[in-house]
Formats: sequence, C-alpha cells, structure tokens
Amino acid sequence: MSDELVWFKSSYSDTEGSNCVEVALAWRKSTYSDTEGSACVELAATPSTIHVRDSKVAPVGPQLSFPPAVFGRFIGSLRS
Repeated sequence: MSDELVWFKSSYSDTEGSNCVEVALAWRKSTYSDTEGSACVELAATPSTIHVRDSKVAPVGPQLSFPPAVFGRFIGSLRS
C-alpha cells in the first residue's frame, strides 16, 4: 500500500482544466491484514464518509462507503 494520497477531480470542475477542485484520500491497511498481501482491508476516512476496499483489487475494485456513525456501530458490533 502506498502512503501517497490518491487525488480525485471534483465532478464540478470543468473539462477545460480551469476551476478544478481536487480531494484526496489516504488509504490505510487494517492492522488485522496479514503480511503476505492477502486478506488486506484498507480504509480511507473523510469527515462525512468511511471508505473500505480490498487492497488485492485496488484501486479499480469495488469500494464500500459508510457514514461514520454507521461504520462506528458496525465496528462496535464486531467487538461485542
């Protein structure tokens, strides 16, 4: 996993290259992922969304997105 930020151009930016706004996500590998490169879950957090992906198929594979409160309840249910 790279420590570099992944940048995304805003859908509100025009096609001429001006008025461009970009946002970045920093993906972090779960501490429960193994060191062999399998079973890797990565998370990227923004104030309004927690993104989850499988690093074996990143960056083109599917991603799940959750509001932080929902993700927090999910993690809480795993711990109990």
